[in-house]
Amino acid sequence: MIRKVKVENGWVRGLPAADPRITSYKGIPFAAKPIGPNRWRAPQPCPDWEGELFAAEFGPIAMQANCAGDPATDIYAREWAVDAELPMSEDCLYLNVWAPADGRKNMPVYVWYFGGGLQVGNTAEMEFDGERLARRGIVVVTVGYRLNAFGFLCHPEITAENPDAPANFGFLDQQCATRWVKRNIAAFGGDPENITIGGQSAGGMSVCAQMTSPQNKGLFQRAIVQSGTFRQPYDGMFGLFPLTMERAEEQGKRFFEILGVKTLEEARALPARFIEDKSLEQPWGCWGEAVDGVFSVYPSSEWYLHPERVICPVLLGQTSSEFTIAPSAENDEELFALGEKCFQSGEEFSALFSHPATKESIAKEGLVHSIDFAIRCAARMNEKQSIDQPLYAYNFDAFIPGWDNPGTFHSVDLWFFFETLAKCWRPFTGQHYDLARQMCDYWVNFIRTGDPNGLDSQGKDLPFWPRLNEEQPVHMTFTDSAKPVKWPASKLESFLLGKHL
Repeated sequence: MIRKVKVENGWVRGLPAADPRITSYKGIPFAAKPIGPNRWRAPQPCPDWEGELFAAEFGPIAMQANCAGDPATDIYAREWAVDAELPMSEDCLYLNVWAPADGRKNMPVYVWYFGGGLQVGNTAEMEFDGERLARRGIVVVTVGYRLNAFGFLCHPEITAENPDAPANFGFLDQQCATRWVKRNIAAFGGDPENITIGGQSAGGMSVCAQMTSPQNKGLFQRAIVQSGTFRQPYDGMFGLFPLTMERAEEQGKRFFEILGVKTLEEARALPARFIEDKSLEQPWGCWGEAVDGVFSVYPSSEWYLHPERVICPVLLGQTSSEFTIAPSAENDEELFALGEKCFQSGEEFSALFSHPATKESIAKEGLVHSIDFAIRCAARMNEKQSIDQPLYAYNFDAFIPGWDNPGTFHSVDLWFFFETLAKCWRPFTGQHYDLARQMCDYWVNFIRTGDPNGLDSQGKDLPFWPRLNEEQPVHMTFTDSAKPVKWPASKLESFLLGKHL
């Protein structure tokens, strides 16, 4: 069994996974430590190490707020953020690999970016265990990257110092790790020409960002976006959008004032914990993407609008109650009628918001429709631009057990496509395990070929999953099993698609 491999910086020794036919390698550095002069700088080359790196433990998680909440009231504390003692450091650029240990070559590769709003999260979360995917002949890589102010601060001094990489350091970390994979994954048995990138929530948004970057042509062959492609239907009135560099740099200047420093050199000399604590006090909310004209040439939420993006097969979808609000046909019809009235009378579409009786409904419906709407936009634009690369859409709608009656809340599908239900506290039953196995089979087929269809892990044909077609849209619905379901757009969505595209 292969437990030791040679990568560009030295030898790495791994450990048998729960299944000894798989080797796990945890905590492999892929870049220099982003500390001191490397703070707020694109990732730098990893130095070589002497001897053998024993890759037995995850690297430190990125600087972030303490996410250990009260399990009685915080669903995410119940589900994943269960260990408040994980080592945390600015030194966080490490990746993890799960690979079959039998010496196979040219296996498909899956590179995973975790979620957490670009503010929190880590690769050590138990649901991200790559062993079950690896058992199916996939090399799985999970990537650590910088978050919040450390990953997404902008400032005029940073831009002046490195105009070729002035922003989006968290995204650059992901890119750096994926390039490392392309250079080194053959040592683990992976095929550097068969890489799929994937992520959920902010990880899915990160996949969109990687697809938009002109620097990434040829870096990966397909993409999976789970609950991470958003388009606000109502003229951008809801949600967060990327900042221009001008606005992002102004925000950075205000943050330097909050830190009590005047120069980049002074800011780099501050303790990481002090910066993290101050970042939680700043008044503008979350840190995130800036359209810097280098890595990010347009907002990543618009990835499907631009034919010069990385063109590849994309599998994308959502859970049925992402934001704990069920869609309402009544509201949908009401909003459609208002929108049509505004359109026919020549009013600006924003006049919808002058109707106080429906403003709250519009806000709720905007949240419900934001992922649906983005997926439909992507399908329409592929067809308008004659892009012959498939989209495969899904909706996760399984019954989720537990005393909290959670519904299919945002992120619950993580347990299923990684097939890690056995690590969860919830009383899952046989049907859940069957569904997880089926979902994992679809994901592996897509990672292998760009098409989720084919055989399951028992050698039987999976239910056919058609490409998403705007004229006759169908998405795969995961309930007690996989079922292709017709997915016609509502009147409101059709109306809004016409307004946006």
